[in-house]
Formats: sequence, C-alpha cells, structure tokens
Amino acid sequence: MKLILGSSSPRRRELLKNYGLIFKVIHPNTQEIPSKGETPTQFVSRAAKDKVNSILKKIKHTDEHVIISADTIVVLKRKIFGKPQDEKDAFRMLRLLQNKWHTVYTAFCIYFKNRTITRVVKTSVRFRKLSNNEIKDYIKSGEPMDKAGAYAAQGIGATIIKEIRGSYTNVVGLPMAELIEELKKLKIHPKF
Repeated sequence: MKLILGSSSPRRRELLKNYGLIFKVIHPNTQEIPSKGETPTQFVSRAAKDKVNSILKKIKHTDEHVIISADTIVVLKRKIFGKPQDEKDAFRMLRLLQNKWHTVYTAFCIYFKNRTITRVVKTSVRFRKLSNNEIKDYIKSGEPMDKAGAYAAQGIGATIIKEIRGSYTNVVGLPMAELIEELKKLKIHPKF
C-alpha cells in the first residue's frame, strides 16, 4: 500500500509521522477560495476534494494508492478566516477572534480504489483577551502567516488559547482520531 499525503502543511506531516505512518508528500495545486453561497462546511469539503483531484492528475494511480488530503478553516459568525494575506490581515483576524468562541473546521478526504470519502470535523476554540501589543508581538514571531485564522494551536499560539472543545489535532490541521476511524472502515492498514 502506498500512502500519499496531498498537502503542503508541515503540521499534517508531523501528525502522520507521530502516528508512525510511512508516506510520500505531494503538494496539490489548488485555489482555496470559497464560492459564492458556499457554507463553511461545503467550502472546506470541496477544498479537501479538490486537493485529492489535483494529486490524481499528478500520479499514475493504482489500487495500491491511498491519498489523504485536508483543508482547515476558522469561522467566526459564518465568516471564513483562511490564511492571512499579510501582517495587517493577520492583525485584523486575531483582533476579531480574541476573547471569542470560534469554530475550526477541518475536512479530510481519503481516496482509495476509485472511492472518495470526505469527513468534516469541527472544534470550538476560545482565545483569551489580547492587547494590541500582544497581537503585534505574536505576528512578529512569523507563526501566524501561513495558518488559517492566523494562529497555531501547537506553537506560540497555544498561549492565546483559553479553551478548546473537541479535537485538538483538528485545530492543528488533521483530526487524527476521526481519520484513523475512516481508514479502519475502509480496511486500510498503512505500514508503520
């Protein structure tokens, strides 16, 4: 069995490595832009599927291939926060999210034997109250710049998170318990 991670996220690579999986990384070529009228769940599901389809165009696939892709977004009052465009955008996001509950959605998509399974997992997260200087200092660390919602739960961003309700690994970028459940349902036993 050949496991492929269709993602450019170092966090997803780390989560799969921590589980002991052996896999190859192929970077997908996709645009992560919501379509008009798409709900957060619809958008994140489509984005994960688009990544699998991008990988399928790049490889000669067989029944041996298992492709896993994922996409993560942060949502506050139905407004989707992707990766910040610049430091000003990161400041705007963190300012809006501070001291509020918001939702992190990660959709993962598994392709195996011409079959695609997609699942969305959501987790509620609340930041503590942040001063403008704390936000600026966090942005100076560089950590927020390639993260949905402009923060990383596994990094310095852990210091701004007050509560998490749901899957921690979902907030990092790949809900591992749910992913393993789906792999087992498909009778996929990746090599360790």
